[in-house]
Amino acid sequence: MLPLLGRWLMLSAVVGGLVGSASALFLWTLDWATNVQTTHEVMLAFLPVAGLVVGWVYHRIGKDVEGGNNLLIDEIHDPKKIVPKRMAVLVFAGTIVTHLFGGSAGREGTAVQMGGALADQVTHRLKLGKDDRRILLMAGISAGFASVFGTPLAGAIFGLEVLAIGRLRYDALLPCVLSGIMADEVTRHWGIHHTVYAIPFVPHLDVAGLLSVAVAGICFGIVGMLFANTTHALSAAFKKTIAYPPLRLFVGGAIVAVAAYVLHARAYLGLGIPTIQAAFDHPLPAYDFAGKFAFTTMTLASGFKGGEVTPLFYMGATLGNALGYVLPLPFPVLAGMGFVAVFAGAANTPLASTVMAMELFGPEMGVYAGMACVIAYLFSGHTGIYRAQRVGHAKHVAWPEGIRLADLPAQRRAERASASAAD
Repeated sequence: MLPLLGRWLMLSAVVGGLVGSASALFLWTLDWATNVQTTHEVMLAFLPVAGLVVGWVYHRIGKDVEGGNNLLIDEIHDPKKIVPKRMAVLVFAGTIVTHLFGGSAGREGTAVQMGGALADQVTHRLKLGKDDRRILLMAGISAGFASVFGTPLAGAIFGLEVLAIGRLRYDALLPCVLSGIMADEVTRHWGIHHTVYAIPFVPHLDVAGLLSVAVAGICFGIVGMLFANTTHALSAAFKKTIAYPPLRLFVGGAIVAVAAYVLHARAYLGLGIPTIQAAFDHPLPAYDFAGKFAFTTMTLASGFKGGEVTPLFYMGATLGNALGYVLPLPFPVLAGMGFVAVFAGAANTPLASTVMAMELFGPEMGVYAGMACVIAYLFSGHTGIYRAQRVGHAKHVAWPEGIRLADLPAQRRAERASASAAD
């Protein structure tokens, strides 16, 4: 075991150092872009043009990396070719442009794609075998997630859990844990500070609290499912209606910009960190989660780059805050539960989400967050923001093992057709 530990320590140090440094640069640049956008409101008017430029660049030189996180998941399941270096560069630039001009998107997609692309370059340089390459790709995903949110253990589990519903790859446990911890430490050593969320009081769990968590978890899971389904459906509608990819971003950017100006809804643009923090401090309008839902689905479905996770944190925290009007739990506790549970339902990662809650809010939130995440995971159904996820062990319906989430609709149609023919 000592040679194995030493080998993965060295490889994880390389991956963690590269990904942590890339994430530090990305987060610093993202803060700059966010500050420019919020202090110069005129930037939003140029969002359609910025989208057109990003779309044109991807159309010309980025077609083979446009799959993003789904491309990484597919490569881990079915390795075919080295992930191009330009994935990291393109998604970095594309995300900064999205936030600089006011798009509503996240940041985890960028960090995960940079992590996967950089890790795959390591496997290529060192001429590692297929199995080691698969493991190192997972470690890169863990490092990216851990470093961008400051949650090393959640990042490690995310890299293991995101690949398949109901199944973990324990052969990658050591590299994912080491890479996640090292990437987070490197990011912090570069002077990057992550947002702090405080839950001042977590009550003892009683029968009323248990029922409240169940109701809230169902709501969180349904919202996660609706977000994933709406984003995929709207993306398909854009592709069907507008044949030229760059024009999709132009139209989507125009809709977002006009809606933000007309509705005075700039709070739903960008990452939305101030609103997320406010959800832990005082009651907010009950419709805030719906506003972020609408702006984010339009931004991402039209083709802008970024990620879904931070907007899901926003939706979850504000939805939990809204549930504080009707459920007998403190609204900071409900906001913390929603923060992680909507993400757990949309990404099918209840374990990583539970650990993230304990890393961000403290271990006393573990029971509340764990229950909410598991219930949200079950009620989100067999859908998700990552369509390349496989079904390892179905939640409550028997699906073929290994089938991609993207292929489930065709499977359903085939089963209905078979049943009709039998009748």
